[in-house]
This record gives sequence, structure tokens and C-alpha cells, in this order.
Amino acid sequence: MILVCMLCFLLPYSAESQFPFDDQGLKFSRVIDWIDSYYVDSVDKEELVEHAIYEVLQELDPHSSYLTREEVIAMSEPLLGNFEGIGISFNILWDTVYVISALPGGPSEKAGLKPGDRILKVDGNNVAGIGISTDEVYDMLRGDKGSQVIISVKRKNIPVMIDFRITRDKIPINSIDASYKVTNDIGYIKINRFAQTTMDDYMEVMRDLRRENINNLIVDLTGNGGGYLEVAINLADQFIEADKLILYTEGLNSPRKEYLATREGNFEKGNLVILIDEGSASASEIVSGAIQDWDRGIIVGRRSFGKGLVQKPLLLPDQSMIRLTVARYYTPSGRLIQKPYDMGSDSYNLEIIKRFANGEFSNADSIHLIDSLKYYTLENMRIVYGGGGIMPDYFVSMDTSYYTDYYNLLVRKGTITKFALDYIDRHREELLARYPDFEHYKQYFRVDDSFHRKLVEFGWRDGIAENVKDYAVSKEHISRLIKAYIARDLWTGSEYYEIVNETDAKVQTAVMILKNWDKYEASLLNKKN
Repeated sequence: MILVCMLCFLLPYSAESQFPFDDQGLKFSRVIDWIDSYYVDSVDKEELVEHAIYEVLQELDPHSSYLTREEVIAMSEPLLGNFEGIGISFNILWDTVYVISALPGGPSEKAGLKPGDRILKVDGNNVAGIGISTDEVYDMLRGDKGSQVIISVKRKNIPVMIDFRITRDKIPINSIDASYKVTNDIGYIKINRFAQTTMDDYMEVMRDLRRENINNLIVDLTGNGGGYLEVAINLADQFIEADKLILYTEGLNSPRKEYLATREGNFEKGNLVILIDEGSASASEIVSGAIQDWDRGIIVGRRSFGKGLVQKPLLLPDQSMIRLTVARYYTPSGRLIQKPYDMGSDSYNLEIIKRFANGEFSNADSIHLIDSLKYYTLENMRIVYGGGGIMPDYFVSMDTSYYTDYYNLLVRKGTITKFALDYIDRHREELLARYPDFEHYKQYFRVDDSFHRKLVEFGWRDGIAENVKDYAVSKEHISRLIKAYIARDLWTGSEYYEIVNETDAKVQTAVMILKNWDKYEASLLNKKN
């Protein structure tokens, strides 16, 4: 349910307002007015209209939806690529707001906030020890650009509170979770959404990787639920030669529109692997579908979500919005990858769970492909399929070997994250002194048995009873997570992924393919069906 709600595929950057009003519209309006005027009890007219709109859209397709004004703001923020606030990342540990990092060059760093500071008051209001939620912290710290907020913090080894007057500013939301060199000539980029700023973010990290002389690239789109159509086209354009079709859209009231690759992209010649999974949707599927159809790179992972519908945002007078499906999009070979939704929204929303239950996440043979939806790639005439997501060229099963009830409880309650945060709080200076850079940390830092004993004790505080048998199964993965969380809080998200990806089956498969490109190009891209 949550995944489906997050899938956001918008045609333009800005919404427009259109109000065709015919006899049926007048009919609906008159019914609402009559209810308001004559009904036996009082009614909330606004709520009645919103409910009616919601029910009408439910009858259309799973992605036509109604958003309140508040939901529009919440949805737009990550796609617009910025918000207005003070520029910190934080967590709540022991009912206290704990500063993980201050954005470089942002208002908080300029004011002097440091990692490890505990925020006790905001504008004189106590925020510690009152059960404050993450959303409540966001509401207090965010505000209009130019407005000021006074943050009172407790800093380690300083006996008194320190007040910081911070002027809020535009804070960028980066759509790149990680970028780094995997080997001397293999680069890795993880993109979490297709937002307005994604191409700027991509071009920046790609320039850095190019300076490092990489000629093989892994683009990780796993878990990427989509975003703007134009951004997906622009990213695909970086990998595909000019004048080649990236996709086309078409609907009853939307004539066919083709989108072609334009200028020379910054990675049209290197070897390319795209990572996808069941969380890769819409814009992610546009990129991977175009790469696959032109035999431009190798798609690795599991079948993608299967969203091939295009929504147009239509703004209503009260700043609420309808996102109406206006077209379908098709990959260059003509595939429609939208999965069926004729069994209703409940069945549609549970489809990913059904894949897991049917064994699709662990065995590619569990996937049933329909011959009538068979298509051919445009260069090498390989068989590909429409009708429910992008099938990878190289299937990688989901690793559930470390899943246990005990591990799932630790993750669900955030115990491992809080444990790592608490450890950093106590040992930050010592860690930075012992490991002056990430390479030293990556090579020499070890999560030994004392860590695990302390984590178990930490779990007791969260109400999680020790399970020795389960812990033994999950121990190696837990060790890696602890090391990665500490690295993330000492440096950035790139260091986190560099550690967890050492054992990630999809990433390691991509590395294997790129190291043996001729072999896999022959067996996958040049394979004649």
C-alpha cells in the first residue's frame, strides 16, 4: 500500500487547472447543493465533495488520485528538490533530538551546530523528554526562507546550554543516495527519485566519476518509485545515441507523442548495467526499458513494478489536486509495461505480495510470461515482454538468508540504527582519530562480539528478548549494518552503500558482469532468440 502511494509519475513540472463544465457537472453540483440545503441533518459539504471525488477516481485506475492541499505540498517537496529549513539531519534517541549532521554550507553549519549536539529547546519550547515525533520536529524546524529560529542545544563536555539563532534558507534534497568507485574502472550511482534537481545531481557525480577514469557504470534504480517524465527522458538520453526513440505516450484524448534522444550524452559508449527490483516504477521503468530495447546495457535484478500510466496534475481552486491518468507510455519496441488492474485496487495493491508468495522473488521460473505480449529488441532482436514491468536480462533472487523474527524486530523498532547512533555519540572523536579517512575505516574497523552483546542489551531496552538461535543466523548481516550506519554518520550515504554493497547480490552480479563484459554481452545482449 505504501509503495503504491509513493509512485509519482507526473507529465509536466507544474500543474494546470481545467474545469470543463457540462450538463453532468451541473447535475453533480446541484445534488451537492440540494443536500446542503435540504438534508435532514447537517453535513460537511467540503468533506462530502472530497469523498465523492475520491470514489469517482477509484473507478478509473489505480493511479488516478485526489490529493488535499496538504498532500500536494508533501508530495511536491521531494520532487521539487528543496524545502525551506535549517539544514540538519537528525534522529530521536532516548526521547532527545540528536543532530547527526549539518548540511555543508547550510544555515545550521554556518551558525555552528555540530554532529552530536542535542536539541533541548526550539524557540524556548522544550522538545526533550516529551515524546516528540519526527514530524513534529520537522514542523518546528522548517519555515519560510529568511525567518529565524532559536535552537538551544546541549553539547558534550559543555555544562550549559548553547543558543543558536539560525536563519532558515532553501535546503536542497539530493536525489542521489550514493556515488563511488567500486573498482578502478567501475562507477556506481544510486538514484532515489526523478526530481527537478536529479539531472544536476547526476551530472555532478558523473563528472567526478569521469575524472576518476571510469568506463563501466552501475546505475542503481532499485526502490526508485519514479518522478517526472522529462527527467527520466533526460537521464536515458545520457546513455542512448541521438535520434533514437526513448518512449512514446498515447491516450484517447492524448495523441501519440514521441520522445527522442537528442545531443550526445555523457555515457553513450561505456559498458552499462541498470539495477532494478519490484520497487522500481514508472520513471525507473522508462530508463531501464529504453536501455533494454536498444540493447544498450544489461538489466540486472528482479521484475520491476509495472507502471505504464501517465498522470497529469490538475489543480483545483483550493490548491488541492487531481492526478488524472491521461495516457499510457510505451517503450521503444512498443511494449506497454503496465500490469493489469481489472481486478480492482485491492488486488492491484497486493500484487507485489503475491509475487513474493508465488516464489517470484527467489526463482525466475516462477514468473509466467504471456506469448501475446512478446516483443523484440531493436538492435539484436532479443525477446522481451510487456504486460507487467521490465523483466531483467539477468535475474538475481532476493537474499532472505539472514531474515529471522529477531532480526525483523530489531529493524522494525529501529534498534540497530539507534545502537549505532548511541555508539557514535560516545566514541565520535575516538573513531575519527583512529580512522582519519574512510578507507582506513573500511579496511580495519571490526564489529566484534562486544558490539553484539551491547546490541542485545540495547534490544532489551526496546522490549526485544534475546533469541540466540536467530541472532546466530543474522549476525554477519547485523555486523555489516552496524559498520555501515557508523560510516554513514561519520561521512555520507555513499560510504554506507559502499559497505552494504560488498555483499549485495545485485551489485556484486553487476560487478561480475562488467568485469567479464565480452562474455555477458555475448550471452545476454547478443543472444538471438
